[in-house]
Amino acid sequence: MKVLLIKDVYKLGRAGDIKKVADGYGRNFLLPQGLAVLASEGAMKQVQKIKAQAEIRRSTQNNELKGVADLIKDVTLIFPAKAGDTGKLYGSITTSDIATALSEKIRFEVKRQQVDTQPIRTLGEFTAHVRLTMDLVPDIKIIVHREGESPESAAGQHEEPAKAEKKEEAAAETKAE
Repeated sequence: MKVLLIKDVYKLGRAGDIKKVADGYGRNFLLPQGLAVLASEGAMKQVQKIKAQAEIRRSTQNNELKGVADLIKDVTLIFPAKAGDTGKLYGSITTSDIATALSEKIRFEVKRQQVDTQPIRTLGEFTAHVRLTMDLVPDIKIIVHREGESPESAAGQHEEPAKAEKKEEAAAETKAE
């Protein structure tokens, strides 16, 4: 099914684009939500108008949310959590947990759908993206530490596996010498 996007759709395209989508996605989501129309000849004549309107809408949204993006980019969220000896959490830190903590910290409502990250299941430092608009995507820093310990102790917990292996190899070489 070919559709003409009326509004920006995350991971699909910007307003005014003509996209080929699965029939069910178009019929059950895009069309009823008012995000797209069928790409008929009459709709094709509206492409330039839709693109111009979307550009104006996009620039006003970006201007409005620029201050919020500046606030978000400096935020560090700290989560105490119960964890096992290996650093694996009992449970996880989800996008809804992150969105709630971020909303409380900056006093601006952030929905869980706007936070791009996988559930966090280990101790350490992580980054998550917050999609305010398609163009404004600030990063936030998330620190997960063991309950009863300081947040600084978790910073060394989460390392890239390759770095951890290199440290172990270096330690083994020094012991062998």
